[in-house]
Amino acid sequence: MNGSPGRGTVLFGGSGFLGPYILGRDPEMISVGRRPPAAPNRHIHVDSLADLRALDDVPFDKVVFIVGHTDHHALERERLDPGEPTAFDYHLAPLVQTLEQLKHRPLRRFIAFSTILVYDPTRVTLPVSEHAPIDPYRNRYVLSKYLAEEACRFYARWVPILTVRLSNLYGPTPLRRYDLIHILIHQLLEQGRGEIWSRRPERDFIHVDDVARAVLALLESDHTGIVNLGTGTMTSVGRIVDLLQEVSGCTIADRDVPVEGPMRFQCDMTTLNRIIDWRPEHTIESGLRHTFQTMKSYR
Repeated sequence: MNGSPGRGTVLFGGSGFLGPYILGRDPEMISVGRRPPAAPNRHIHVDSLADLRALDDVPFDKVVFIVGHTDHHALERERLDPGEPTAFDYHLAPLVQTLEQLKHRPLRRFIAFSTILVYDPTRVTLPVSEHAPIDPYRNRYVLSKYLAEEACRFYARWVPILTVRLSNLYGPTPLRRYDLIHILIHQLLEQGRGEIWSRRPERDFIHVDDVARAVLALLESDHTGIVNLGTGTMTSVGRIVDLLQEVSGCTIADRDVPVEGPMRFQCDMTTLNRIIDWRPEHTIESGLRHTFQTMKSYR
């Protein structure tokens, strides 16, 4: 199949945050899932990923799989309500169901998504490469992502799988998300003020549109295994706060209390830059301004 990267590609998870950005960049890509995406692409409805017979007559040889749940704080609660889905129900079971049904199709590419949170914050050195030490046992969310990576390793005997360890994602969305930047923007728009735990952590923040461009390029590569996807730069939470205060005209208070996760994180982009020709287009300044103003327009 020749032409655009999206031709011959189905995307699972198009109604979430990242999916519509990927679909919006290639109208030939097909969405699959229970809910249609906020994009004009063709959509194939399936009630459950346990039954993908609706794809039997669909010609495709590439898959982008973004099914999951991003509210890791809720998924890490000590007690879950009876019958409430766990992180494993969101990240492991749907992936295995899908791969089991597709493993005998002649697929050229299957892209799945994990998280940089699998890295061990106490043992990594900057920038953090794909070979850095991991610690997947800190909580259920990270463990579920790691087990999904292990499932991809198992199914790699049938399917050429690339697992993307995604850095701190941000960008405009009408969805309720639970990442630092989205939480702060919701606070500013709804309350006229915000609050953080600490200005000190430095993280690798990447705009969702830059991720979408990278995914389309990765569809055309033949690399398999694990790859980091970030910007390769660090931005302090203090810088995020200053920029959002400037663009919003509101105040964000600093509680100055300890936070979870690494105090400093930066993706090593060597592998990604070797396999695709890609660079982030959004600086943190332009990306934050665009994100805030766009989300403000949703109200």
